[in-house]
Amino acid sequence: MMTRRPSRAALIAAKICIHLTALSWVGYYYFLAITDQLGSDPVKGIIHFTGMSALNMLLLTLAVSPLARNFNLPWLLGFRRLLGLYVFFFACLHLLNFILFELQLDFSLFIDEVIERPYITLGMLAFVILTALAITSFRHLKRKMGRHWQTLHNLIYAAVILVVIHFYWSVKSDITEPVIYILLIIGLLLFRRQKLSYYLRRKVARISQQ
Repeated sequence: MMTRRPSRAALIAAKICIHLTALSWVGYYYFLAITDQLGSDPVKGIIHFTGMSALNMLLLTLAVSPLARNFNLPWLLGFRRLLGLYVFFFACLHLLNFILFELQLDFSLFIDEVIERPYITLGMLAFVILTALAITSFRHLKRKMGRHWQTLHNLIYAAVILVVIHFYWSVKSDITEPVIYILLIIGLLLFRRQKLSYYLRRKVARISQQ
């Protein structure tokens, strides 16, 4: 059964709503931090907010393809790049907040933190992957990379696993929230299992032919 595709104006309006929601949400939280309304530790609060926003947007991005496939909504695929770029946007804010407010722009301390703290190491590995995905998300680079583009963008699975472990290891007391996210990610990966299993079969076949 074919579903009616929304009009171009409706799709543009939906993308504008995504922009407005994401940017106003960021502005609201920074306003709370600046006006000292983000709890006893506003630095920790804003770092946590931007990190969780990046993780939530990453989950939304991963959910687009299975939703489009299983509910016959191919027009949803047009939102993947936008959502993916907002993942990178929030990840940049998360990293910048950590360097600027937590480390006071002490880059030697930042390097020590990356080396000595495993959860920060994993977070930086995830950030490198997200940076590569954001840079290569443009159509011109996608065409130039050919089949290698899909191979690179399949690293989004590695990124989400690294991010959730980074979150789990960063929590020092109550692990309820990261455990919930781990279960959500397992469910989402199972939801995407058709594409994931196809990718793994291709990789195994390619390795066996070498």
